[in-house]
Amino acid sequence: MSQARAESLLKSITGHIVQQCAVRGHAVSEPLAAFMVTAVVLDPRNGFSADRTLTKEDVQKLQELCLDKLWEECSPSLDTIKMQLYFEMNYASRREFFEVIHQAEESKLSPLCREITDSRGKTRGELDALYRKIVTYILLRSAMGSPTDANTVEEATAVLQSIFPQTELGAFMGLLKRDQEQQLDELTMIVTGIRLFNEASKRGEEEVNIHELMPAALKEALAVTSERIENELRVTQTLVYRYTAVLERLTNPEVQLGQADVPVTLLREALYNVRQHEVFLKMLQADAYFCAKRVEILQREVSSQMKLLKEAMQAKMAVPTAKVFVSVLMAVLMLFLLICLKKKITAFVIHAGLKCGCLSFCLPDDRIDPVQLKTQEWLFPETTASFNELPLQYNGLCGYTLVNRDGLLLPGNPNIGVLKHKEKLYVFTSKEAAVKFAFSPDSFVSEVAEKAKCFPELIHLLKLQQFSCLSLCSEVTTLFSGLVVKPIIKCESGTQTEIHPVEKNIVKSYEWNEWELRRKALKLADLLSRVTVSVQTDLSHMRRENATQTWLPRNAACQSKREGASNVPKPQTYVAGLRGQRGAHVVKANLTRPVDD
Repeated sequence: MSQARAESLLKSITGHIVQQCAVRGHAVSEPLAAFMVTAVVLDPRNGFSADRTLTKEDVQKLQELCLDKLWEECSPSLDTIKMQLYFEMNYASRREFFEVIHQAEESKLSPLCREITDSRGKTRGELDALYRKIVTYILLRSAMGSPTDANTVEEATAVLQSIFPQTELGAFMGLLKRDQEQQLDELTMIVTGIRLFNEASKRGEEEVNIHELMPAALKEALAVTSERIENELRVTQTLVYRYTAVLERLTNPEVQLGQADVPVTLLREALYNVRQHEVFLKMLQADAYFCAKRVEILQREVSSQMKLLKEAMQAKMAVPTAKVFVSVLMAVLMLFLLICLKKKITAFVIHAGLKCGCLSFCLPDDRIDPVQLKTQEWLFPETTASFNELPLQYNGLCGYTLVNRDGLLLPGNPNIGVLKHKEKLYVFTSKEAAVKFAFSPDSFVSEVAEKAKCFPELIHLLKLQQFSCLSLCSEVTTLFSGLVVKPIIKCESGTQTEIHPVEKNIVKSYEWNEWELRRKALKLADLLSRVTVSVQTDLSHMRRENATQTWLPRNAACQSKREGASNVPKPQTYVAGLRGQRGAHVVKANLTRPVDD
């Protein structure tokens, strides 16, 4: 089946599931329904094979299985998937979040900015109105005071007049729109800095505490957000420890216990739920901590600048500001945290006498000896830079325990030794688990993937990115990349480019001298007035090729025994009486010289 038809069928199945859920009063989004279709197809227990196409009966069975999972009550697995979906669709990085806030502020102030830049007032009243709009724009942009407060407007107007008197409006209106917007931003920064300096100067000679100049909302957000996240994380980690302790006892083959009030499968799904909630809260806690540290750095910088300003009493500097917004992610995530088992788990813990706590550090004897396992590469804290920042597989959980303890999630201890296999890093709960995993890591990795097919919430919790490119049947060809987070791999790399990749690239017709170019141009122009003369060549003669061949004369020479020469007098005879006489006597005289002369 073609790709287009497969996508059409998948979209049809998703739409049918959403419609059936809406009829029964269950609000289900399309991404959630799409992910549930993918999860059902991945589960090998459902019998969907990649070797055959889906029939009508298979499609109906697929829809029924998805509806049963979506309508299931008290399902930790469904709540975990909903939590993951909500977090992926609503969480944004700090940079992206600030970009959205800045874009919202720009769109809110764009009408007022357009009125200022498009104003062409000439009368006194129109110029006064334009000046008031500039003051309003500065107050709204700086977020220091309301434009409806008379005292704030009076203070901002006085500061603005000291750097931008009303007589400068003519020159301002003569600028281009881009330059006007830039000048408005500069005026906002200068006015804000002067107002902050004036506020700090009211405290006299005492040291400036910039925290007192911060807005009230910022003060509350810094403290309330961090405290609230810590409290929620503390409660969630308590549930994690309790669920882990119960599952360790129930899945331990050496310990015999009575029948538990809660099924092991439900406990396992509840552990996955609280583990995922813990991961999300730690991400929010890291963001809140970073924002608090950033604000502290900005406070120190502004305080030092204020101190220099008090000493100089003449510099005007723009003060960097920071805004912290309390996210509603925690409140919504709590809705997906299953706490219906809390009382039963607590009672079981007390009855069994279990102790719940964090994993302790390993002893020196519990660490991996790399000499005994030379076939694998191991990383240790003392030999690895930035050891605490290593990107661990399975989100820092032990893959061996997950496979051999029926899906139990336990965080690995990096101090035992971090296994590096195929450029991926794995941690374990014990030395024994590390050794057994190292003997056949590929088989354990495949078994973890099979576990994730049965429990789809593990795909995101363990960050199993290989599922983002699976295709198990011709109809299900996409795993909805919007739900599965694609890994972003970064590394330091460098390239070197040859200075001269081509050894010789000489253009003989190139001239750098403009005078030489001018000479050639004049020569060409002079040729236009000349008569064209043609010549006949070897190739053009009789329109055929002619060729001749000549031989050079040979060098000839003769040789004699000796050279000889003779010289005799040249005979000379003189005849007289030949002209002018008929029958005259001719006189002949021999004038030849004798040989002896």
